[in-house]
Amino acid sequence: MTLANELANMDATALAELVRRGEVKPVELVRAAIERIEKVNPQINAVVTKMYDEALAEAQAGPGAGPFAGVPFLLKDLVAAYRGIRMSSGSRYAKDYIPLADSELVARYRRAGLIVLGKTNTPEFGLLPTTEPELFGPTRNPWNVDRTAGGSSGGSAAAVASGMVPMAHGNDAGGSIRIPASCCGVFGLKPTRARNSLGPFVGDVFSGLAAEHALTRSVRDSAALLDATAGYSLGDPYCAPEPVRPFVQEVGANPGKLRVAFFTKTPLGTPIHPDCVAAVEDAAKLLAGLGHEIAEAAPALNGELIWKHFMAIWKAGLTWTVRNTFYMVGRMPGPGELEPITLAYDEAGREVTAADYLTAVQYFQFLTRRIAEFMRDYDVLLMPTLGSPPLPLGSFVPSPEDPLASGVASAFVPFTPIFNGTGQPAMSVPLFWNAEGLPVGTHFVGRYGDEATLYRLAAQLEQARPWANRRPPVRV
Repeated sequence: MTLANELANMDATALAELVRRGEVKPVELVRAAIERIEKVNPQINAVVTKMYDEALAEAQAGPGAGPFAGVPFLLKDLVAAYRGIRMSSGSRYAKDYIPLADSELVARYRRAGLIVLGKTNTPEFGLLPTTEPELFGPTRNPWNVDRTAGGSSGGSAAAVASGMVPMAHGNDAGGSIRIPASCCGVFGLKPTRARNSLGPFVGDVFSGLAAEHALTRSVRDSAALLDATAGYSLGDPYCAPEPVRPFVQEVGANPGKLRVAFFTKTPLGTPIHPDCVAAVEDAAKLLAGLGHEIAEAAPALNGELIWKHFMAIWKAGLTWTVRNTFYMVGRMPGPGELEPITLAYDEAGREVTAADYLTAVQYFQFLTRRIAEFMRDYDVLLMPTLGSPPLPLGSFVPSPEDPLASGVASAFVPFTPIFNGTGQPAMSVPLFWNAEGLPVGTHFVGRYGDEATLYRLAAQLEQARPWANRRPPVRV
């Protein structure tokens, strides 16, 4: 086994420990990761911008003092600005945009000692739950290269699943961490709203729908990384409640006897694939065997109103995104520089009135209170992450009858957007693989501000049914 492959079997926490003990140098980790990327990326197209020279130079300087000093890392090519490196947002319109400063999150990643090797693929402006931009082409799922890796953090999820790096940045405004985590069989937690700062360029995105974090192979990596990045940044409009103790200390802590409500019926009444139902039922049995109290129960959810108001914010948000890109690149988009579905959303967003938008925000504030009331009786909600296993590539091509591809999107992601609206922490845990060998994530939602319970539970599940050694056919 080569050094690159041997290191690929370790999580970021283990790699950082090797560096601290002097058993491996950061430059060795970086070179090994580059070797893995060069081997696997041609098959799945996860990394679209390479930063090898910058990474090697940083690694040669020696390890820093952060918790992940010397560990290779990848950034999603959306929102996370890295000074001097293009941030295309998956769009031909923005393909030449070069940020002049790091975003606050990237600055914290770098202070944590992470070495960024490149940027990962994303759909144009993160619009779809699949990663198939016209600019770079599709990211392929390492479990089956004809299937989607999910979106919009599909490049990051595929990179982690295939062993390129142990963890990679992602963001989530409607499920974009949890969707690809489910599709690629990795761990993905969306933190509480404003747990990570979006500064200094914006205060929040889409009235708080968007959250920043990562896709990881291990639970402890996710927790330790959130410890390194979370917290208020000067000028933030609001921030999440302070945790009682570092999240990494929750990993391995006894979660106690949790009250878990599970359900598989979607708010819109759209069908759920039997594999996704089976994954939830299997998880419920596992939880019961671990001593938790399980009940089949669900909060009252009006699917039509949820989807109507979510789409109002989403459409208006896309129109804002296109306009904001104008200020970034300094010109209007030329012919063919925006994809047809982006143009359709931009046009639809122009029809959303200010009153429509504020009504949608108000509706999600109302829904947040209703779900919080329901969760007085439950510590965790359990449901499918997705409506089906990973779909074939090309499933989200818009049609004249559905130019926004909203029909297939609402069926594929029936649950995740709800908890962007409420701001609650939520995670997709890789506990189930179907008969085709495809991963099917299980979705857990915690109370607002309570990532601690989710991390305790996730670590217990990771120990009870380990997933780290399950590797896809396309891997290092």
